[in-house]
Amino acid sequence: MEDSTGGPCPVPSHRCHHKQKHCPPVLPGGGLPATPLLFHPHTKGSQILMDLSHKAVKRQASFCNAITFSNRPVLIYEQVRLKITKKQCCWSGALRLGFTSKDPSRIHPDSLPKYACPDLVSQSGFWAKALPEEFANEGNIIAFWVDKKGRVFYRINDSAAMLFFNGVRTADPLWALVDVYGLTRGVQLLDSELVLPDCLRPRSFTALRRPSLRREADEARLSVSLCDLNVPGSDGDEGTPAAGCPIPQNSLNSQHSRALPPQLDGDLRFHALRAGAHVRILDEQTVARLEHGRDERALVFTSRPVRVAETIFVKVTRSSGARPGALSLGVTTCDPGTLRPADLPFSPEALVDRKEFWAVCRVPGPLHSGDILGLVVNADGELHLSHNGVAAGMQLCVDASQPLWMLFGLHGSITQIRILGSTILAERGIPSLPCSPASTPTSPSTLGIRLSDPSLGTCSSGPLGSSAGGTAPNSPVSLPESPVTPGGGPWSDECTICYEHAVDTVIYTCGHMCLCYACGLRLKKALHACCPICRRPIKDIIKTYRSS
Repeated sequence: MEDSTGGPCPVPSHRCHHKQKHCPPVLPGGGLPATPLLFHPHTKGSQILMDLSHKAVKRQASFCNAITFSNRPVLIYEQVRLKITKKQCCWSGALRLGFTSKDPSRIHPDSLPKYACPDLVSQSGFWAKALPEEFANEGNIIAFWVDKKGRVFYRINDSAAMLFFNGVRTADPLWALVDVYGLTRGVQLLDSELVLPDCLRPRSFTALRRPSLRREADEARLSVSLCDLNVPGSDGDEGTPAAGCPIPQNSLNSQHSRALPPQLDGDLRFHALRAGAHVRILDEQTVARLEHGRDERALVFTSRPVRVAETIFVKVTRSSGARPGALSLGVTTCDPGTLRPADLPFSPEALVDRKEFWAVCRVPGPLHSGDILGLVVNADGELHLSHNGVAAGMQLCVDASQPLWMLFGLHGSITQIRILGSTILAERGIPSLPCSPASTPTSPSTLGIRLSDPSLGTCSSGPLGSSAGGTAPNSPVSLPESPVTPGGGPWSDECTICYEHAVDTVIYTCGHMCLCYACGLRLKKALHACCPICRRPIKDIIKTYRSS
């Protein structure tokens, strides 16, 4: 037996006795208004795009400024039904749902605040609350309504009705309020329905066992906002104002909006290949999770090579400060599709033993859940990192002339990351920061791939083998033609540092000959030793002797 929304009709109780019956779609004494329930065509947030039917809306950018209203008042027990059509995983929080006694036609769009919670709900005549994030999946149908006592209920798909909040003043006409916030990027209004209150046996939100809402086994588990845990009891007094909704996601999303561009491409995923006994690739291959952390490590790859000047945005979605460990990142010329899990070592440091080019470093500084990292390889082969929108300098020097897959190592405290997307910033120009103490982290962050000298900094890479030129694994790499140094020739007879002594030293691995031996020794001992010409790391210097 089903009710009008397709859900099971409850077993008869003391209010619905004698015999079972189907729940009628309308209330006694009246039906739905002749005017269908649509979005208000004019009163909406600045980021809202609405289709011509006024049934579907989409937030075009950012995470806020997307408040919408219904075009007419809703009835008591009229279910406002929404289908989530678009989800964007780079934000926190989800739909905000509620009602208002203010006629949207009398509200100027420019006067709408960024957020329904807490901005609107702090004003008289507005009631709203955040939908739990775990229910904000694409395709889910959310129905919400208010009863004659001012209590607001909701249901997800065919689940039982759940108490949302109370305190709505029902003596006045009420318009539906929908804030397309955070994770929720687009929604579509479905036909509203009226049902008998006897056929809606709400369950308290706090009593809901969330596993009863069956989710995909491999879906990434999302946290519930703090506001969602503060739910008034079902026996609240009529007319009691709903509690405010001080949602912490607003400030968190504001911080993240400074670290993210307005638009992100979503074609980049994690590759199905992964190394580690308990690593899983989830949520349409955008999430990598390390289960049962302990001292285990996990290695995951991007599904395709990254492009020059393409910034990859990755979010730390789960971390634990109780365990040591960090996030590693790097690039490789090895196509993950040609590898098997058994081919990969336990530790990223051991990747250098392979014949392909591998470069790995450790992300500097502590990372916390919610942090956003930006990674870009520029045309000069420099991999730059940003942390929550703040530049962290160059981390690696690589050969950008070859296809490069990005890789990440999860270990210890960092147990889950998500690829948010990517963007090409070529038209804006990518800053090329020198590899110097002023532009790199203050402490070495390299994992030490075949490095025995602890003074070497973050610019480190493994050998470049199996290249078109057949470079041997331990030989100097073949590099693109370098810029000509002052003096008119490929190199000058004068040291490019002291301009006093003759050049007599070759830099390994780039092969440039631009230093005297004394300056080479001093430069090699520097914290972030890089070639003055190409800024690639200095692993060693070799003194040369001319025959004549």
